[in-house]
Amino acid sequence: MFIVFLRVIIIYITVLIFLRLMGKRQIGEMQPYEVVITLIIADLATLPMSDTNIPLLNGILPLAILVLIHFILTLITRKSTRLRRFLSGKPIIVISPNGIEYQSLKDLNMSIDDIMEMIRQNGYYSLDQIQYAIIETNGKISIISTPENSPVTSKDLKINTTTPHLPHILIFDGQLNKDELKKSNLTIENLNSILSSLKISNIKELVILTIDNSGKLYYQVNQQKKMIVENIYKEIEK
Repeated sequence: MFIVFLRVIIIYITVLIFLRLMGKRQIGEMQPYEVVITLIIADLATLPMSDTNIPLLNGILPLAILVLIHFILTLITRKSTRLRRFLSGKPIIVISPNGIEYQSLKDLNMSIDDIMEMIRQNGYYSLDQIQYAIIETNGKISIISTPENSPVTSKDLKINTTTPHLPHILIFDGQLNKDELKKSNLTIENLNSILSSLKISNIKELVILTIDNSGKLYYQVNQQKKMIVENIYKEIEK
């Protein structure tokens, strides 16, 4: 019993490592050949888990070979357009300014109901809102709406905007992230001044505290609502 338990743990960790090496994409974002390899890995991994007559190495070796095949195919598809199209296919237009491309739907083995469901999931409810709809190689749909149904942008409204910056997570679950503190160009003294202005005496009270380059602060204390300070530096000066 202990041997089976140990084999399960080893195979689980091995498969987890292999899948991480293959990339962090979800199943719905994978190309067809990647899905096939992932499914085979999942199937092969169950055999040495349940059958103790199979040497553990013989169970891990096929998994390693599949991961190697994945890397080789990925490398080749980067170099060869023909092979990439053969393995992954190519994007197909299913809705154009002329309407639904029925032949494309037949080639994809999809129905109009399938397309309508996909466009509704993207926030569109009528075909006249759509200029182009394209089925990507991973099976997802990309939609280009008609000009009158396109979202209004800051450029359209002639509004000046600033380039957004990723916030630095300084405190998470009551723990100080020193690397992020350094990246934010703040010191411990600066952080203590910020906490003092927020009337927080102990960082362990915080669920999270982030700050961006403009001084915008987002934080949440345990069992309380989130709080946002637009410019913490001005608040400290006050």
